Amino acid sequence: MENGNGGGSDGSGGTGGGGGRYRREDVARAAGVKVRNLRYYQERGLLPPPRREGRIAWYSDDHLTRLRLIDDLLGRGYTVNGIAELLQAWEEGGGLSQLLGLEREMTRDWVQEEPVTLSRRELRELFGPTATAEDTRRAAELGYVTIDGDLVTYPNRRLLEATLTLVRQGVPLAEILDAGEFVQAQAAAVADRFVGLFRRYVIDAAGPAGLEGLERLSATQLQHITAAVAALRPVAGEVVTSEFARAMARRVDAEVAELLRTEQ
Repeated sequence: MENGNGGGSDGSGGTGGGGGRYRREDVARAAGVKVRNLRYYQERGLLPPPRREGRIAWYSDDHLTRLRLIDDLLGRGYTVNGIAELLQAWEEGGGLSQLLGLEREMTRDWVQEEPVTLSRRELRELFGPTATAEDTRRAAELGYVTIDGDLVTYPNRRLLEATLTLVRQGVPLAEILDAGEFVQAQAAAVADRFVGLFRRYVIDAAGPAGLEGLERLSATQLQHITAAVAALRPVAGEVVTSEFARAMARRVDAEVAELLRTEQ
C-alpha cells in the first residue's frame, strides 16, 4: 500500500477521492474480502473500476470504504442485487458520498498505533527470563501481539513500552497479562455504554434504527451523524482518561496514607 497523493480521481468513473493507493491484493486484504470478489463487484456495478497506470490497477481509500460497506451489508442479509439497488438509490439521491463519509469515519482507527516487530530471540533479550512461551501465546490470544513464524508483532508500541516498564520494575509478565485482560473487559463495558448513548440519542434520533434505515436518511442527516461520530472520538477518550487519572490519584493517596500510618 502507498499512502501518497496518488489516489486521485479515477478517469473511468472510480470514486478515487481518498489519498491512499492500494494494489488489488492489498485493498482486498484491508477490506477482508477475496481478491476475486473485486472483479465480481465491478461487473455487478457495486464497485467502480480502479485507476490504471500502465498494467497496474490502483484502488483508493474510497474503494476500500465501499468494499467495507458492501461486506457489512452482505453480513446483514442484503443480496448483491439489493445492495446494487441501494447504492444506485443513494447515488441518485446525492447521499452516497455522505454515506461513504459516515462509513469511513466509523471504520477509521480510533487510535494511531505504531507497530513493532521482533524476532523471538529479540523478544527474549528484551523481556529476559521472565517471559515464557505461554506468556507469548496468551498475549496473542488477548490481541496484544500477532505471531508469524519466528516474528512477533506488537500493534501498539506504547503498550509494549508500558509492559516493559512494569517488567523492569519486577512485575511478572503473567500478572501484567491478567491485568490487561481485566482492563479489556472494563474498557469493553465503557465502550458499550458510550455506543449505546450514541445509538439512542444520535443515530436512532436521526431516522429509522439500524443500517437498514440509512437509505431513508437525507444527505444532511448523514452529515450530522458523521460529524457526531467525529466529535465522539476525542470526548470518549478524554472522559475515560480523566476518570482513570482521578481514580488512580484517590487510590494512590489512600495507599500512601496507609503506609504512613503503618510506619508510625
